[in-house]
Amino acid sequence: MKFRVDRDVLADAVAWAARSLPVRPSVPVLSGLLIEASDDGLVLSSFDYETSARATVSAEVSDEGKALVSGRLLSDICRSLPAKPVEMVLEGARVSLTCGSARFSLQTMPVEDYPSLPEMPAATGTVSSDVFAHAVAQAVTAAGRDDMLPVLTGVRIEISGSTMSMLATDRFRLSHRELEWQPNSPDESAAALVPARVLGDTARSLTAGSEVMIALAAGGTGEGLIGFEGSAPGGTRRTTTRLLDGEFPKVRSLFPHEHQTTATVDKVALIESLKRVALVAERNTAVQLAFSDGTLTLDAGSGDEAQASESIEATIEGDDITTGFNPQYLLDGLQVIDEAVVDLAFTVATKPVVISGSMGDSDDTGAASDTGFRYLLMPRRLLS
Repeated sequence: MKFRVDRDVLADAVAWAARSLPVRPSVPVLSGLLIEASDDGLVLSSFDYETSARATVSAEVSDEGKALVSGRLLSDICRSLPAKPVEMVLEGARVSLTCGSARFSLQTMPVEDYPSLPEMPAATGTVSSDVFAHAVAQAVTAAGRDDMLPVLTGVRIEISGSTMSMLATDRFRLSHRELEWQPNSPDESAAALVPARVLGDTARSLTAGSEVMIALAAGGTGEGLIGFEGSAPGGTRRTTTRLLDGEFPKVRSLFPHEHQTTATVDKVALIESLKRVALVAERNTAVQLAFSDGTLTLDAGSGDEAQASESIEATIEGDDITTGFNPQYLLDGLQVIDEAVVDLAFTVATKPVVISGSMGDSDDTGAASDTGFRYLLMPRRLLS
């Protein structure tokens, strides 16, 4: 194996493929990055039996071949190289890397022990990479992080024709994002429960190109897998991950059909006030929100402890209401809403609030804002 490649192209591809390498691999070869050189170019791959990553880049290949080397070490080396072409050569059981006057020699691992990467399922459709990345960032906000409840660590993706929905919940909050995409079939219908961490990392990493191709197996070969592919400088990026097993809870019914109170508030003002007041909130205690007479008053702390209070303007329709929420969970939801003004919709104080961008908000062009994201948050008991 012998090839020559642009330093920046190689460093970017190696970093992308190595990002999903396991920290504590079950077998040593899973810490490796597979390098394959052929007339078609260079392919860099990683796989941990759950998630695979495959980066294809253009390279001047003199001799075809493959080698398996430490992925994290190669990533560190490539990131530190000078801005000159890189040449890699397989010499017996070692790979030599030369870039300018810098030279490295890396021990290889047995290629024959490396598992075969799963095949990409058939393409289901495409979506704008920027829209997809932003939608995923909003959806994963409410995903659980408790591995004892693996179903809640995923994002449920539902496809119905040209509409894609994403749902996530950790039992205390719920996110729902809808977006338009381009299915290969107009009557496409599918659902998948994708690990939130993998989905978030993948969506962020595929924004270099204009579109992301999504491949979801409906049955047969590749069932239980979802794949994503996008373009990148010098080549393409492709990743697959196993879907989570289990039944995602039927959470859509948690969104109420009508509300008794709706408050419209400037988002930045609410975020800044909430951050200040929450400074005195003891761990696992709520920040109180009281809506009355065109004012939202935030309070935290009680008794002999430190206390804080602040009021901001609010447009309130319906009954006065006083409730409380985990301040960090409330901040998490507010910070991923695009609109400058938010609506907080309530039924009663003991029921969840639904937070979304204000329907009356608009962007600089005067067009109505995208309100495809909703964030539902359970209230917390207020200290007396």
